[in-house]
Amino acid sequence: MTKVFTIDELKSVINMKDAVESVDRTFKGFGEGTVINPTKVTLDLGESAPYPPYDGFFNAMPAYIGYQDSAGIKWVGGILGERQKAGLPFISGMILLANPRLGTFKAVMDGAYITNLRTGAQTAIALKYLFKGRKSLNIGLYGAGMQGHTQTEAISEVFGIDKLYVYDVYRPAADKFKEDLASTVTGEIIVCDDPKTPTEDVDAIITVTQARDSFLKAQWINPGTVVFPMGSYKETEDEVILQSDAIVVDHVGQALHRGALKSLADAGKLTPESITTTIGELAVGAFDLGDISQKRILCLPIGTGALDVALAGIAYDRMVEKGMGVNLDITGE
Repeated sequence: MTKVFTIDELKSVINMKDAVESVDRTFKGFGEGTVINPTKVTLDLGESAPYPPYDGFFNAMPAYIGYQDSAGIKWVGGILGERQKAGLPFISGMILLANPRLGTFKAVMDGAYITNLRTGAQTAIALKYLFKGRKSLNIGLYGAGMQGHTQTEAISEVFGIDKLYVYDVYRPAADKFKEDLASTVTGEIIVCDDPKTPTEDVDAIITVTQARDSFLKAQWINPGTVVFPMGSYKETEDEVILQSDAIVVDHVGQALHRGALKSLADAGKLTPESITTTIGELAVGAFDLGDISQKRILCLPIGTGALDVALAGIAYDRMVEKGMGVNLDITGE
């Protein structure tokens, strides 16, 4: 039997604190070699290909989580075309969990909520190991949508935020962001009209937009700053990447084939040897970046299925314990 859970059941058992703890443990699993995560496979639905013309994509993201002895896959997409016209969120997804010993399918649940939680959490945990010993940070944020919210919520689980500068091309979205996160951020939220302002006097710059115009300029990046280009498209000038003193990723092969590094990797300007280290190696102490106060660091957690599957595994156990879900005999096993 396969358990099918509703989104409301899922949301009732996990929150951002759970996501941050799960992501931290899973990155340690990467560093220990107990988490298996093949490179994601992308189905281009017009994101960059001319056909089909749906202005989107789907990713297949399988993983095995050693510390849970669980396996699963997330099938997740981002569609701007008809989905945007219908007023639906950019991201949609589902997660399928399996018993790796028997090959039976344990559960099906929503993947978008987990994606939003863990995407914020992976930035927070990367910051934890980049700014070891720091209790508070100044943050520059581009994009005041769902991901802007969850990035901020996750970082607030790990650090105090003294100043958060937020810029969005749609000013009302930034104003609403300030209102929504006022009780979450310990310090001041500053809405910016000039796109350069969020790069000044900050420890980290996070971009979570749908921009395709490489708006983040190299001359804006000061030493001692970590840049997280997290959007689905190319938000940074190439020189932002090329001038970096270190490049940190979650998954070396995957980071070179999607996101901010892809075009440079395709052009032969970046190779696996260009990657300094991974978040997993930082998490287990296998690599030390040293004093980064005068370095420009690029950190690119492009997103791995392992983070989703691990958090889904926690949710599964809690929902089963509470008697949630419906049993469906899908496979006849």
